[in-house]
Amino acid sequence: MRRDISVGSGGEQLAVWHYPGAGDALAGPGGRPCIAMAHGFGATRDSGLEAFAEAHVEAGADVLLFDYRHFGASSGEPRQLISPAAQRADYHAVIAHARSLDGVDPDRIVAWGVSLAGGHVLQVGAEDPRLAAVVALTPAPDGLAAMRVAIARDGMVAALRLTGAGLADLGASLRGRAPVTVPTAGPPGSTAVLTAPGAEERWRAVVGPTWENNVCARVLLQFGGYRPGRHAAKLTMPLLVQIADLDQTAPPAAAMVAARRGRAEVRHLPADHFDVYPGGPHHEAAVRQQVDFLRRHLGAPVAAASSA
Repeated sequence: MRRDISVGSGGEQLAVWHYPGAGDALAGPGGRPCIAMAHGFGATRDSGLEAFAEAHVEAGADVLLFDYRHFGASSGEPRQLISPAAQRADYHAVIAHARSLDGVDPDRIVAWGVSLAGGHVLQVGAEDPRLAAVVALTPAPDGLAAMRVAIARDGMVAALRLTGAGLADLGASLRGRAPVTVPTAGPPGSTAVLTAPGAEERWRAVVGPTWENNVCARVLLQFGGYRPGRHAAKLTMPLLVQIADLDQTAPPAAAMVAARRGRAEVRHLPADHFDVYPGGPHHEAAVRQQVDFLRRHLGAPVAAASSA
């Protein structure tokens, strides 16, 4: 059964669910592996990730599922502020905490991310070569590529409206005023960030009670320059990249480029971006691929112990 814990990061307190692993299937001389797990753009830990965590717990791994600072049950003002650098720092803080847990093998920690976080973990893995594995589900490793897709679909006028909101929010922050926000998800052509056809409906089907449909708009001014996939070539640990071939939100081509750089094990799903969440047609397949990957790469200590 999961328990609530708190992890410090950058002067804030991250709300974390600790799920202890079930059984000894992945246990080794140093303990069980542990997965640091977080969500994508503007999302919270209660928005469809519990099922992924529970599947890995059943397989035998601990999981630390957390909210970034400024989101969900974590601290941080202003609320709904996305900072890719701060979110990566939150990953590192949770990973460090995982290494201190009783019963967890500090050398078998996994960074797991979906969507925007699927990009984060590529850079986190490059920054922490001690990680045992990285899992990137429907990753967004190239903000510029994602922006180009959105502009081609929604037009330049929508892009200019979002840029204007970003500038207004930046100006508000410099003057100490309340943030200017934009919707996280909305219909195509709207002044929202995620506007692929069907995205809002599919997203609302899985979000939890702490999710809010807005983010501080200033993140849009830096998103095009955020390209964590460029760091994938530095990864030294096993990497699983799961690509939704029909993804209208995170371009599959950009994910494939990052996967090649990281010498990844690639799994293709005939899915759109939100089809991998609980209730979606490709959720079970995505989970099976992850569990199989982690069993193969994290189960070695069991075999070594048995042989000894």
